[in-house]
Amino acid sequence: MFENLSTRLSGVVKTLSGNSRLTESNVKDALREIRIALLEADVALPVVKQFIEEVREDALGEKVVGSLTPGQALIDVVNQKLTKLMGEFNDSLDLSAVPPAVILMAGLQGAGKTTTVGKLAKRLKEIDKKKVLVVSSDVYRPAAIEQLRILAKSLEIESFPSNDQQKPIDIAMAALDYARKHYFDVLIVDTAGRLTIDEFMMGEIKQLHKALNPVETLFVVDAMLGQDAVNTAKAFNDTLALTGVILTKMDGDSRGGAALSIRNITGKPIKFIGVSEKVNGLEPFYPDRMASRILGMGDILSLIDDVKGNVNEAEAKKLMDKVKKGKGFDLNDFKMQFVQMNNMGGMGSILEKLPGNIAAKAPEIINDKIIKKNLAIIDSMTPTERAKPDLLKATRKRRISLGSGTTVQEVNQLLKQYDQVSQMMKKFSGGGGMMKMMKNLKHLMPKM
Repeated sequence: MFENLSTRLSGVVKTLSGNSRLTESNVKDALREIRIALLEADVALPVVKQFIEEVREDALGEKVVGSLTPGQALIDVVNQKLTKLMGEFNDSLDLSAVPPAVILMAGLQGAGKTTTVGKLAKRLKEIDKKKVLVVSSDVYRPAAIEQLRILAKSLEIESFPSNDQQKPIDIAMAALDYARKHYFDVLIVDTAGRLTIDEFMMGEIKQLHKALNPVETLFVVDAMLGQDAVNTAKAFNDTLALTGVILTKMDGDSRGGAALSIRNITGKPIKFIGVSEKVNGLEPFYPDRMASRILGMGDILSLIDDVKGNVNEAEAKKLMDKVKKGKGFDLNDFKMQFVQMNNMGGMGSILEKLPGNIAAKAPEIINDKIIKKNLAIIDSMTPTERAKPDLLKATRKRRISLGSGTTVQEVNQLLKQYDQVSQMMKKFSGGGGMMKMMKNLKHLMPKM
């Protein structure tokens, strides 16, 4: 996400490098580039104008202090204004109502509401420890109710039964009554996709809103719509009094205009963003972290959150104890690293959160496709081979390559990667290992 914008802004920094001061002339040139970058990212024109003016006011005459270059001084100003533009802080869900707290999901057709309901329910259950009930009131789209039922079952979340012969209002009220009687903390109501020009459908969701009195009314919108997403959110807000927005398909939007415009235009916060199709691909929206990502400074805090949420602490401790005792790092342990990467959204998601210069230096061979191949290769080995990789000679490698649908060369590449990681683990377990590793990584860190 934001690839084009990040590239443009990086170019601005390079252009300003070497000047001793931010002057009216070089700030003017830089702002012209930033303006073009924002317009290319499909940011709404009024938002661009306001943003540029605020940056100009703060940047002109700004003295370069310490080791800061003019480019970095300007980027610091841009970082502050981007954060302000997107809302300054994370606006979390307000679930402080008398249970069940009702969350009403609204949006256009194809925005990903039903999938987002599942992702949100999973997050509330696993992270917030809430007892969650989901229900679909979409009686118009074929198999919409069945889709949510199957998704909920796969996530081990209870789904309230309904059918397309019922009225949406009757489904919603029955679900609310059931949630009250069975002591659910949260009820998430999925609704049919609708257009703002469809008066009947807008009247229906207005009726649902009035009857349910939800604590959260979330507008789910496809980030790839750009400015259209912002305009649609504004129209829905005029009807429903939204409490927040969820931007889906952010992983497919290289422009990011919706994320930068929606708070300013609608006055409503972005509460979550969909970053992948996986069920754990829903992240809280932090404006300051997103601003850092846009400017190529990475998002280490979100990466840490991913690690905490997806890495089994007990397994990680077990591995470290094993390595420290000198029992070695085998292919079972190596496989676990790949599994954890997948749980965190894949290699692309991890690299996206790293500072630009570190991500750029990551080996090209490390990608999600290769990770899948590597898992297939390891799964084609016997338990003995995984525990004792030294056994893997030519004959065994040929058998493994046939079993995994790969080549012997790809098996050798995996084993080479394994040897490298194994050597690193040995260094880590030895005296001063951690310090050595940090020194080696130091030169990769961004200079701020």
